[in-house]
Amino acid sequence: MLKRILIVDDEESMRHMLSIMLKKEGFEVEVAANGQLALEALSRSGFDAVLCDIRMPEMDGVGFLKSLGQRVHELTVIMMSAFGTIDTAIEAMKLGAYDYISKPFKSDEILLTLRKAEERERLRRENARLLSEVQQTYSYDSIVGKSAPMQEVFKTLQKVAGYKSTVLLMGESGTGKELLARAVHYNSPRKDRPFVAVNCGAIPENLLESELFGHVKGAFTDASRTKKGLFEEAHEGTLFLDEIGELPLPLQVKLLRVLQEEEIRRVGDVKAIKVDVRIIAATVKDLEKEVKAGRFREDLFYRLNVLPIHVAPLRARKEDIPALVDHFIKKHNARLEMRVSGITPEALELLVEYDWPGNVRELENTIERAIVLTDTSHIQVANLPPAIRDFRSRNRLELLKDEYSIKKTSRILEEELIRKALAKTRGNRTHAAKLLEISHRALLYKIAEYGIEDGRTRAS
Repeated sequence: MLKRILIVDDEESMRHMLSIMLKKEGFEVEVAANGQLALEALSRSGFDAVLCDIRMPEMDGVGFLKSLGQRVHELTVIMMSAFGTIDTAIEAMKLGAYDYISKPFKSDEILLTLRKAEERERLRRENARLLSEVQQTYSYDSIVGKSAPMQEVFKTLQKVAGYKSTVLLMGESGTGKELLARAVHYNSPRKDRPFVAVNCGAIPENLLESELFGHVKGAFTDASRTKKGLFEEAHEGTLFLDEIGELPLPLQVKLLRVLQEEEIRRVGDVKAIKVDVRIIAATVKDLEKEVKAGRFREDLFYRLNVLPIHVAPLRARKEDIPALVDHFIKKHNARLEMRVSGITPEALELLVEYDWPGNVRELENTIERAIVLTDTSHIQVANLPPAIRDFRSRNRLELLKDEYSIKKTSRILEEELIRKALAKTRGNRTHAAKLLEISHRALLYKIAEYGIEDGRTRAS
């Protein structure tokens, strides 16, 4: 809120009138008779806004603005004059003034201008706060990944973030390629400019060109107005081209020209438009194989492959899983207004063992589902999807395919049946023994022999 106002005017009656009016509206007011006295007042005390006349002795309003220098950006300066011209107003605005009011004016005009300035300041601060949060969210330290493969990725991205060079992120679906692309953008000199993302495989081919490059009115049947494309939207920022391997060959030619010439041409237009865009591309495909198969242009591949980065699948960095689980529990607790405080060791062990074909995205969905389903303070084995609960069993049974030893096969089957019985009875060993048709004492012996503890293997 704009609370403290400095009034700068050589007319005592104007200073008096403005002081009374603004004090009635709850503002704290101080006055100065010229620009020099205003600078002295600013050096003694802080102000949120300045109402400054243009024509004054000793130092006029323009001289005052020039003397403020960079400090003008910390203040809301509103210029006033009975002798102003358009040129004077333009000069004042160029020097950093927020607005210009011609005398004589109504009190409501001053108050409306101050309220508009208050709203602008609120939005500016909110924007700065959100930008700070975004930058914190996408800082490399905030992205969960302490494993060696992810640390190597972070190290490389930190080196390249400050340059305009094209980055190509390669990895399976769900590994977090867009998150890494945003991290590059928000840790680069382009962080205050737009980050624009598009999935090249999600938009029909006949619409994709218009989406990327825009179109002019009348370019095709439904083009009722001129429309900017995503390249123009991302001007001076970053354009993230996800699933670049799905880009049709005709558009690959046009994308190559954009990368070479740094200009685009809207559909139906005859003139080119210069664009300054940093490209980050991502793909699940092996683009070298796509080039050999004739589905991807070799020249475009080399244009994109300036800084190739491979993002490892989750199964190759399982040491990240516990930290990711903790992160997603906190995230979805806040979003769903839940109070799940953690996960049982048994459930976490199953998550670490699982192969995660859907990678980090699948893990996040699993945790969200488990939070919704659990009736306790911790995520339980029973809250996990069947595919994860049965993964260990399938792996054990897979070992039997090429096994001919009756002794080894019997042990694997016996251990698996004991685990299933304990899981079904929720660890009740008496009931499990009845299901297995063995004595309670025999079950206890075999639990010890196989290192089973309430249905889970003890850490070795």
